[in-house]
Amino acid sequence: MDYDYLIKFLALGDSGVGKTSFLYQYTDGVFNSRFISTVGIDFREKRLLYRSPNPEGFQGRSQRIHLQLWDTAGQERFRSLTTAFYRDAMGFLLLFDLTNEQSFLEIRNWLDQLRTHAYCDDPDVVLCGNKADLEDRRVISEERAKDIARKYGLLYLETSAATGQNVARAVESLLEQVMKRMEMAVDRAMLPGRRGRPKPNDGVALPALAGHQGSLSNDPPLSVDDGDCPSRSCSC
Repeated sequence: MDYDYLIKFLALGDSGVGKTSFLYQYTDGVFNSRFISTVGIDFREKRLLYRSPNPEGFQGRSQRIHLQLWDTAGQERFRSLTTAFYRDAMGFLLLFDLTNEQSFLEIRNWLDQLRTHAYCDDPDVVLCGNKADLEDRRVISEERAKDIARKYGLLYLETSAATGQNVARAVESLLEQVMKRMEMAVDRAMLPGRRGRPKPNDGVALPALAGHQGSLSNDPPLSVDDGDCPSRSCSC
């Protein structure tokens, strides 16, 4: 095993918002201006080191992360296929096109789907206003996008798959949110006298880790209870 954690992220959004180009920019540092619609689902991979900050501001020990970035088809006809992948994802990149009003209006529908199909009611999501380089064609103002992000409690970043603007920052911000949630789950599971599964109102949830090669710190892989949640750290 040459990594500590296997983390799965899912990129969501309407067809044509730039999900595939966004992920290629992050993993390979390249941009292809030719639009090829994703059929069903695809994924990219990247390895990186993550260091969690502690309350004193110092960097914690490095964690080796294997990221799987799943690219979903935005077309309605593939929706039933892609929703099957929601529950295994630990974080979500929700993209809309700053030059396309309809893709912005669909944000609420995508979030509704997440609440229905994701591993918990409040998963970690970063909202990305993509194609920020096309300023002359922009129809969604930054303030309008920030308003909807505040409404749903999301981090909002304006990104460009063409120039790379904020692409890495969006993924790394999502990773930080997910790692904090995992650390909270482990801390709760390790409390003295803690027995059984966390209660539903504990406020910390993780998707199932069955089949993941990574483990939490140096512990053995988490066991899975009821086929859905890691019994030591999930409150799904």
